[in-house]
Amino acid sequence: MEDLVQPTSLVRVAESLRSGETDPRELAARTLDRIAAVDGTVQAFVPEPGRAERLDAAARELVARGEELAERPPLYGVPVGVKDIVHVAGLPTAAGSQLPPEELAGPQAAVIDRLEKAGAIIAGKTVTGEFAVTAPGPTRNPHRTDHTPGGTSSGSAAAVAAGLVPLAIGTQTIGSLIRPAAYCGVVGFKPTHGRIPLDGVLPVAPTFDTVGVIAATVADATLAASCLVDDWKPAPTESGRPVLGVPEGPYLSFAEPEAQAAYEQQLTALETAGYDIVRVPMFANLEEEAFPLFIINLYELSRAHADLFERFGELYDERTADAIRQGRPAEDSDHAKALQQREDFRDSIAATTDAHGIDLWVTPAATGPAPAGLDNPGESVMSLPWSGAGLPCLTIPTARPQGELPLGLQCVGRTGEDERLLGWATELERVLSA
Repeated sequence: MEDLVQPTSLVRVAESLRSGETDPRELAARTLDRIAAVDGTVQAFVPEPGRAERLDAAARELVARGEELAERPPLYGVPVGVKDIVHVAGLPTAAGSQLPPEELAGPQAAVIDRLEKAGAIIAGKTVTGEFAVTAPGPTRNPHRTDHTPGGTSSGSAAAVAAGLVPLAIGTQTIGSLIRPAAYCGVVGFKPTHGRIPLDGVLPVAPTFDTVGVIAATVADATLAASCLVDDWKPAPTESGRPVLGVPEGPYLSFAEPEAQAAYEQQLTALETAGYDIVRVPMFANLEEEAFPLFIINLYELSRAHADLFERFGELYDERTADAIRQGRPAEDSDHAKALQQREDFRDSIAATTDAHGIDLWVTPAATGPAPAGLDNPGESVMSLPWSGAGLPCLTIPTARPQGELPLGLQCVGRTGEDERLLGWATELERVLSA
């Protein structure tokens, strides 16, 4: 049987293409071969009649531009998977639903324009949970196909882990990118809310929704981010290591014993490597603090689907329908109040971060390893406070005993300091992969 776990370095693939060592047409053919070999099992990609002809034509068109090697853009010829709530010209958007795709159509997303400007080729749409809410799709975890790949960016995470593409686009409202990346043993990067435009992305809850990337390594995620994030500035070369914060209290108690034990081992490894770790009591009343986040999420979801649900409600998965119905009773005033409470919550995190001199918060990326079965995509609570505050987050795969499912370490930066987060994470990755 084909090895299902074969993540590929985006940096190396991109260098090979830009240098002329690899021809985009050759890589497109290899991509198609890999999809044919393993995606019948993993089911990361949305089936696409004519994919082979489309990829070959896109690669030939790229080569026909005749760019000199020095002029080739950073992602020249790189095949990219795109979560199926993101509009791509020429490809339908179904969002993992049974609704007519023409009802969901729209202009190509800004993130796809940026990928194409950087020279990338769209390998296809990756499977998403229905409307990126809760109902999972058919994708399987490449590490163990009887286990979930995680939240609604599941197809993107599995596609990278299985080596179908070296880069995939996902989205996160609460935990839909970080968790599947952690479950599938790859890097997931969710930038500060708003630093990659949401234009052309089907909304879940727009004041949370964030476009992000999934790749094999931190260096790969950094390369992708440099092409996609607004006002990107390379991280300054800094002496010294970041101060790492541990948010102690009820929040960490949501992690399962296996995840807690691994987390303490990760912290010990970082301390041994010379990092200062500051343990700070945080989120003493997490359920109360998070309640406004749920109001915002459900209110915005119900408004985003008001027209479609009215006309096609019988076609929605009951789990999605239930979430939409839960948001309907909320009034505009409830939403406005919850938004202000979220601002207060964000300010509280920032004040605590400043008071204790924290550069990065480090936490388990998920409550544990990927659960068995495909109906349970896992819990998003480890991402909840940070996503609610709109902070940049990254999950790094960590060393695990042979045969064990992956676990990741989540690193959370300050608002707008995405470049520093990725810059520091490179060394953290080195320490934690040993």
